[in-house]
Amino acid sequence: MRIVYIEDNDELRETIGCLMEGPGRSITSCASAEDALLLDAQAPFDLVVSDVSLPGQSGTDLAQALLKQSPQRWIVLCSGYDLGHYPAQWGPNVRTLLKPFEIEELEALLSQIEAQRANVSLQ
Repeated sequence: MRIVYIEDNDELRETIGCLMEGPGRSITSCASAEDALLLDAQAPFDLVVSDVSLPGQSGTDLAQALLKQSPQRWIVLCSGYDLGHYPAQWGPNVRTLLKPFEIEELEALLSQIEAQRANVSLQ
């Protein structure tokens, strides 16, 4: 599974990016939504994990742009405030993660997404 992680905080980006690594996962980290869009245009990612508050284009704007191209896209939005049910209205594969989160929470979410992607592939 190819994952892009967008976080403008250098330390968090490096730490969380490393912690997401695992068997069958390829992690690309970047600091802005604009960089993520350029990388995604070259080869679409299976999963986009993005901070909501970014300089320039926000994580929510990034999610909406990607979902316009591919409504079944897997996206996880990370935010320091509760986004409620609003992002779930964008598509069936949009999830949120409240910051600060435990790495176990992120890992459980990644595993759930991997399992759901595998089930779709088998059908």
